[in-house]
Amino acid sequence: MSDAGGNLLMSRLRRALVWISGASAGLGAALAATIPFEDVELIDISRRGGTPGAVHVAVDLADPASWPVVATDFGRRISDFSGDAVVFIHSAATLTPLGSADRVDTSQYARNILLNAAAPQVLGQAFLAALARASCEQHLIMVSSGAASRPHEGESSYGAGKAAIDQWVRTVGLEQVRRDPGCRVISVSPGAVDTEMQAVLRASSDEQVPESHRFRQLEADGQLAKPEDVARTIWSLLDRDLANGTVLHVRDIT
Repeated sequence: MSDAGGNLLMSRLRRALVWISGASAGLGAALAATIPFEDVELIDISRRGGTPGAVHVAVDLADPASWPVVATDFGRRISDFSGDAVVFIHSAATLTPLGSADRVDTSQYARNILLNAAAPQVLGQAFLAALARASCEQHLIMVSSGAASRPHEGESSYGAGKAAIDQWVRTVGLEQVRRDPGCRVISVSPGAVDTEMQAVLRASSDEQVPESHRFRQLEADGQLAKPEDVARTIWSLLDRDLANGTVLHVRDIT
């Protein structure tokens, strides 16, 4: 496997094994609906489920007790897989609670940190460990956010979690270059997308999120991207000659 991860445009008829966390809503649902493989086993890692054509692994990723459940699923399915490509896209995240760190509910804040910062690293590590038994094309995509590099008041734990994801990807990408085969690990910020998460930001008060007016203006100006369009752009990353450990924004993709 090359560092670019092969050419999926030429391999859509091949067999793929795909996990998407948070596939039951928002960008995760759009990613599930736009999978470029025609022969695919799709696994939805989420609480709600209901993703068409997907096997549902019912977990609450803010609960550390759920992480071994996902790790076991990675190991079992990969060990039984004899196809051509294995992909994990981690999209699950939460904004709750919004507000100044010194004023929000402590238990909700801890839950946010577990889901946004700890779960991606633990699941990412579990996926990579399971790939030790695979020799096919391998991809791990972490969905990040502009909040990883640009602080937004009222989103401290969310932004910190996304920043942690980006640094994890940079580091693990370097490690995977040394593997043969290695998993291509990248992080992508989707920009402003017309999802429930954007609706939550628009509904927040100026006290919770002082920039909430900006998000309302984005909708009023028609500047929110369609989830399916962003999802297709993210899938296109599997075709692109990107270095392992790349962290990028969808606007960087031409």
